[in-house]
Amino acid sequence: MSDLAEIALLPAGLNDALAPEAAFEAQAVARLMRSFAARGYQRVRPPLMEFEESLFAGNGQAMAKHAFRLMDPVSRRMMALRPDMTLQVARIATTRLKKAPRPLRLSYAGPVLRVKGSQSNPERQFDQAGVELIGASAPEGDIEVILMAVESLIELGVAGLSVDLGMPPLVGALLAGLEGDALANARAALDRKDAAALAGQADVLGERLAAVLSALLAASGAADKALAVLEDLDLPPAAATEREALVEVARRVRREAPDLNLTVDAVENRGFEYHAGVSFTLFARGVTGELGRGGRYRAGVGVGRAEAATGVTLFMDPVLQSLPAPSDRHAIFLPAGTPGADGRRLRDEGWTTVAGLDAGRDAAAEARLMNCSHLWKDGKVTEL
Repeated sequence: MSDLAEIALLPAGLNDALAPEAAFEAQAVARLMRSFAARGYQRVRPPLMEFEESLFAGNGQAMAKHAFRLMDPVSRRMMALRPDMTLQVARIATTRLKKAPRPLRLSYAGPVLRVKGSQSNPERQFDQAGVELIGASAPEGDIEVILMAVESLIELGVAGLSVDLGMPPLVGALLAGLEGDALANARAALDRKDAAALAGQADVLGERLAAVLSALLAASGAADKALAVLEDLDLPPAAATEREALVEVARRVRREAPDLNLTVDAVENRGFEYHAGVSFTLFARGVTGELGRGGRYRAGVGVGRAEAATGVTLFMDPVLQSLPAPSDRHAIFLPAGTPGADGRRLRDEGWTTVAGLDAGRDAAAEARLMNCSHLWKDGKVTEL
């Protein structure tokens, strides 16, 4: 391998962002942040790394396995690069902003780094953008965050958007009496959506529980059908409470966004291990993997008082894939010696200007070399 090739080689899952994609992503993030700000969410910027005991306190343990770690040469304490920003924002809310009025609305955007990517997204460094609503315990908080995520993505230009609602604590309430292999096998069957494996565990689970879990599994799909099945199930009190919360949020989201493709998966738990209420995942037609995910959790466990919170995190790589491909703006080439006032006026009109630096070169040829679509010639815009 040549020295140049060795220098250009990057670790697996890490890539350079080039033009025009880098600018396209920055513009998309800026538009999302404006959309969040317009709804009262104030931006915060947590650090890229923290002491691992604070980053992974409480609910943060769910993300510990994804993080790179290193020794801080100043404090001689272990630090970790953030694999996710949600829990950092929750830490800020329950420590630095613990006296701020509730509900507290915060937004964020920035890169995260993980030990390895997922099957659908092998990237290990990627950008996130999202919001956290801290201190809102009523269903209105869940509804606000879900609808804001949907509206912000639609405003950005995402088409074919769908939302899959879940309730991780529902299955947890149903399986509360199980332990050991019985619990692990039931969870595995539900995660795999394996109805046959679930039916085969009826002797261990009991006929009634196996029937309820099978019904939940079969109900996954279009919201109207799934909600009808859920409402008819005879559930124990704890599970019934979770079911009612899910149904209420789903019904109200449907009422507010009747054209939204809404589905329900009441048994999905993977990736929602620390969620304590309604969860949701965002998808777009034609895009592999999820655009984002969110839900209700308890903020501040291990770093301060625990508060009800609902958040959503958008993953910018699939979000960008759901948008029309970026294209260079019309750029106009300004031959060397063009007065600065001309360039300022053209930029005020919305042009991208590229200045020539060598008066001896052919202006039209250099304009084409610089991928410009137009040339400033004799005080006029000339199309190439």
